[in-house]
Amino acid sequence: MTSMDRPFSRVLDRLKDAGLRPTRQRLALAKLLAEAGDCHMTAEQLHAQSQGAGIRVSLATVYNTLHQFTEAGILREIVVDAGRSYFDTNVSDHHHFFFEDSSQLQDIDGASVTISSLPQAPEGTSVKRVDVVIRVKQD
Repeated sequence: MTSMDRPFSRVLDRLKDAGLRPTRQRLALAKLLAEAGDCHMTAEQLHAQSQGAGIRVSLATVYNTLHQFTEAGILREIVVDAGRSYFDTNVSDHHHFFFEDSSQLQDIDGASVTISSLPQAPEGTSVKRVDVVIRVKQD
């Protein structure tokens, strides 16, 4: 039996590769995220989706799991306001439009944004990544 023959095999492999123990709740949440494809989801949206799918998990566990997935490189956290974050299943090099009227995010190809210079990073640090969020509003 190959790993492709088992349900959850890809999700299970991603969790193991990230060094996360594949608990029932992590597996269930990872499967929902994987089935959604490239998307931007808040913890509240994932919690509602899990409840709709009959997965019993607390909002606190959803938050903890999303942060663990982010630390492991499975997701990217996009902070749009203090206290409001989206979790992006697309971890490739890219940026975002944030539609203020609808609170939606849209991907921008990383090559479409040019940054001509950055300030010197503080001593003892280095730039890990630059995230650009361009806020747009209907005219």
